[in-house]
Amino acid sequence: MKRLAIGLSDFKELIEEDFYYFDKTSFIEEVIKDGAKVKLFARPRRFGKTLNMSMLKYFFDIENREENRKLFKDLYIENTESFKEQGQYPVIFLSLKDLKATTWKEMEKDIKSTVARLFLEYEDLYNELGEFDKPIFKKIATKDVELEDLKEALKILAKILYKKYNKKVVVLIDEYDAPLVSAYHNEYYEKAKDFFKTFYSLVMKDNSYLQMGVMSGIIRVIKAGIFSDLNNLRTYTILSDKYTDSYGLTEEEVIKSLKDYQMEYEISNVKDWYDGYRFGDSEVYNPWSILNFLDFKELRAYWVDTSGNDLINNVLKITTKNVIIALEKLFNGEGLKQNISGTSDLSKILGNDEIWELMLFSGYLTIKERIDQDNYILRLPNKEVKTLFRKTFIETYIARGGKLSFLMESLIENRIEDYEDNLQEVLLTSVSYNDTRRGNEAFYHGLIMGMGLYLEGEYITKSNIESGLGRYDFVIEPKNKSKRAYIMEFKSTDSVDKLEEVSKEALKQIEDKKYDVTLKQNGVKDITYMGIAFCGKQIKISYK
Repeated sequence: MKRLAIGLSDFKELIEEDFYYFDKTSFIEEVIKDGAKVKLFARPRRFGKTLNMSMLKYFFDIENREENRKLFKDLYIENTESFKEQGQYPVIFLSLKDLKATTWKEMEKDIKSTVARLFLEYEDLYNELGEFDKPIFKKIATKDVELEDLKEALKILAKILYKKYNKKVVVLIDEYDAPLVSAYHNEYYEKAKDFFKTFYSLVMKDNSYLQMGVMSGIIRVIKAGIFSDLNNLRTYTILSDKYTDSYGLTEEEVIKSLKDYQMEYEISNVKDWYDGYRFGDSEVYNPWSILNFLDFKELRAYWVDTSGNDLINNVLKITTKNVIIALEKLFNGEGLKQNISGTSDLSKILGNDEIWELMLFSGYLTIKERIDQDNYILRLPNKEVKTLFRKTFIETYIARGGKLSFLMESLIENRIEDYEDNLQEVLLTSVSYNDTRRGNEAFYHGLIMGMGLYLEGEYITKSNIESGLGRYDFVIEPKNKSKRAYIMEFKSTDSVDKLEEVSKEALKQIEDKKYDVTLKQNGVKDITYMGIAFCGKQIKISYK
């Protein structure tokens, strides 16, 4: 059996070292036949973006074309009419994945270093340059240049390559959005936007030396102004109907790989864990997870254990009532209806307003159903991502440690006094004052909900659902109807002295509003009613 290329994104090394390869060279044919001058591909991380860009580099590059031609032997593209384009153009390949700085000053330095390394790849051309090109080439390659002058760097390099080969240039920019996301998180977004808008547009728009431009990233940024000058740009996201199986693995590819590694009997489990992504009209598997599963032969979370989960951590800290309700629907396997335009401003899509769109494009959610042009029903794609949500949500609200098991065992054993003591300890030791101040009831709601995920499998958690004469705050319903259910009503107060009084009011509301009607209709006989009052980090529970 061939070795598995886990974490390897260089196409040449993968082929020459005879690693196992899923033939994605049909992507090259699609790119060639695509009439768009500049193309942007937006896909989640570790779905093959860099490997595909590397493949394009070795296919088109006029340098070493005979040697590179051998890389495509016996692959799909070799037997197509498009293969005549192999080795026909000089190529600029720039990866921005490492441009992640905490300050704009650091980012300026990193941009200069990144562009300098790119120019040094072509240092053999230096002696062939004319008197006007030599000085600027040397300044950029030695980092002796103002950042403002670097905005033209890619166009300058394209001109140099055009003069050398008398051929237009293919420009490939991988992870174009990495520095922009970093800039947003570290609060220098406007400066980064101003630089990269010109940096990209000068080489991609109205450039007589450009044959074709291809960019890749996670997020499509339209309104933010990055591509406002690029009227020749065509964007392909997970919502698009083209290139649907160019990233990720089809079921046919996964089944073949399982057979090749004598594990075809695992297809059902593999589908539950790593399938479920919908790109256009194609259902695809997570390639990073499949490769790791083939290697370790163990069903567990692989993709979500890699770096890059800061996004989900930040989302799960948003404790608005609507977010809490939406997350709970997702945890319970329900669909979430959302407006997904795909044209959001980066500064919004990384904020609170459009987190679902960001989570969709980042691979944490997927399309369940398309309702109309901009409205979709979203869902969690598979067990792997659900595992991440559950683990991260619990850690976000309760921190790390062994307190959770004691807390939830006391609840399901109906030892409410012990539950109250354990919950009080969690609030005192694991929760920030900033979370609990100003009577933030949504925070408490999120806290209890996160704890409820610990019971996943045996219980269903529900919040803000209509029952009886109103909407209860939180219900823990057993799947086995002979077990006990729990109805919780939350109230906050500004006075510690009023905790008991307020908790009794909450308990009375459960009874007066007949919140138990639905549970009883579902066949649950044993129900504990709990009024929970919060004041900062202190609580009181009244129950019956």
